[in-house]
Amino acid sequence: MSLLRFFCQRCYQPLRLTQSGKALGLDTSQEPAASKLPSAHQERGDAPEEGSTPAAVEADVEELQNGASGRAHPGDGGVSGPCSSIFTLLGRLSSGRTLHSIQLSVQGTFDIISGEGDRDQPLCQDCTDNLLEHLDTQLMTSESDVQAYKRRLEGVDEDRREALQEELKDAELEEARLARELEETEKNRERAAAALEAAEAETELLEQQERQYQRDYSRLLWQQLDLSDELQSVENQLRYAQAQLAWLEKTNAWRATFEIRDDGPLASINNFRLGCLPAVPVGWGEISAAWGQAALLLLALSRKAGLQFRRFRLVPCGTRSRLQHLSKDSVELPLFFHQGRGGPSYGEFDRAMLAFLDCMQQFKEEAERGEEPGVCMPCRMHARRGLIAEPGASGEGYSIRSESNTEERWSEALRLVLTNLKCSLDWVCSRYCQK
Repeated sequence: MSLLRFFCQRCYQPLRLTQSGKALGLDTSQEPAASKLPSAHQERGDAPEEGSTPAAVEADVEELQNGASGRAHPGDGGVSGPCSSIFTLLGRLSSGRTLHSIQLSVQGTFDIISGEGDRDQPLCQDCTDNLLEHLDTQLMTSESDVQAYKRRLEGVDEDRREALQEELKDAELEEARLARELEETEKNRERAAAALEAAEAETELLEQQERQYQRDYSRLLWQQLDLSDELQSVENQLRYAQAQLAWLEKTNAWRATFEIRDDGPLASINNFRLGCLPAVPVGWGEISAAWGQAALLLLALSRKAGLQFRRFRLVPCGTRSRLQHLSKDSVELPLFFHQGRGGPSYGEFDRAMLAFLDCMQQFKEEAERGEEPGVCMPCRMHARRGLIAEPGASGEGYSIRSESNTEERWSEALRLVLTNLKCSLDWVCSRYCQK
């Protein structure tokens, strides 16, 4: 029989186990003695008594006792409250027990310590009575609290209760209203989310359109700049053309084409001298070119005035100009001269100059026939005799013939011819070339 004992977990008095405790193989017949505890007063190196279990088994029991007794003995002066998981093993194992019975005892003890078994906590009779009295006191206190709470509830004013009921109903109605508002708000939030998504899509589309419009605007602006430059260039060209037009309008084409100078010793037309002097020799080529320019000027003036010559027709050809006789089978009279074989004679050249003077006489008569003032030809002409006189001169004047004439008088006669042509040019310009 072993000397295993249990203490009460409240007052630490030895306990007498019931039949369930004996089934675990625990012996309670021997009184507890502190001197017989193998784990409290013996060292590990002491030899076991005869008839005891082997060393290995007793070492396991000693470890079990040391692990189960995690608190002080009641004789050590320590006081502790009830604990459901701390026990102290007393006594020692009998030498006749087997390892299986030891394992069963240890397993049952651990079940009690850990609270996993269906066994109650070990308490003595007095501690149990005290515990029941304490529980009865707590129960009575709780019942008195309940009764007081009921009396307090019954003492509440009926009006106050109705007011509270009304407030509760209002609160419930407010809760329902807020729930409906919350539901409506959720719906509005969903609609707003859909509208926001549509607005974002529209915004993206508008941004794309804006970028496209910006590109189109930049392209059109570039075209505008090009057109502005082109317009500025055209305006500059227009101003230049207008300036040229104004200059040309002020310019007389007749005077610009035919330039006659008769203020020197020899008259000239377009820088070709007409006549020659001993001191100023002039070649026949230059004289022939001057006669060609004079024939061209007289023909242009007659056409501008609408005059048709009756006896001769002018054929200006530069240095080879001539006049054709209209009544004598188109006889040509050369208005040029050059020395050498095959050239015209002085007689033919003189007849051509006489015919030119006759054409000038016809132009003067045609110009004086109108109502407007006639052409002012200051030099008097006698076409049949071939004479031309200065204005206001009393004599016959100068002969236009080159044969049997001096160079000075012939050159003077030619100068007077160009003077009359210059006056005729001024008359045509003043009459037909005005705006």
